[in-house]
Amino acid sequence: MAASALRNVKVLPNSTTLEEARKRVFDFFRTASRSLPSVMEIYNIHDVITVSQLRSTVAAEIRKNSHVSDPKVIDMLLFKAFEELKNIVEHSKQRHHIIGQYVVGRQAGQELGTKDQHISNFLKSFYKSNYF
Repeated sequence: MAASALRNVKVLPNSTTLEEARKRVFDFFRTASRSLPSVMEIYNIHDVITVSQLRSTVAAEIRKNSHVSDPKVIDMLLFKAFEELKNIVEHSKQRHHIIGQYVVGRQAGQELGTKDQHISNFLKSFYKSNYF
C-alpha cells in the first residue's frame, strides 16, 4: 500500500516561496507517518521500537534542518528524504540498516553516558559522530 503511494510521487518543480517549501515538508511528514506501520511490518521491528517512537525519529530528522531557509535547498533535502523513504518501503535496505540508522542512532546519545561507561572517550566520539 505505501509503496504504491510512493511510486506515484512525481518530482515537482522547485518551490517558489518558503511557505510552499514548508507545505511540502509537512506533506512529506504525513506521507512518512502513513507508511510507518508497513515499515514496521516489512522489517519486523515491533520488538525494538514503536510506531510513535519511529515517528518522533522522523520528526527529529526533519528538525535537524529547520535552520534552512532557501526553498531550493529544502526541495533538495525533500528529494533525498523521499528517496530514502522509497528505499525503505521498497525493502532496499536490510533490518540492521534500519535499526542502526533510526533506532540505535536515536538512542545512542541517551545510552552512551550510562550503559557504556567503560568505553574510551575516542570511541564515544566516534559512535556519536556516526549516529548523529
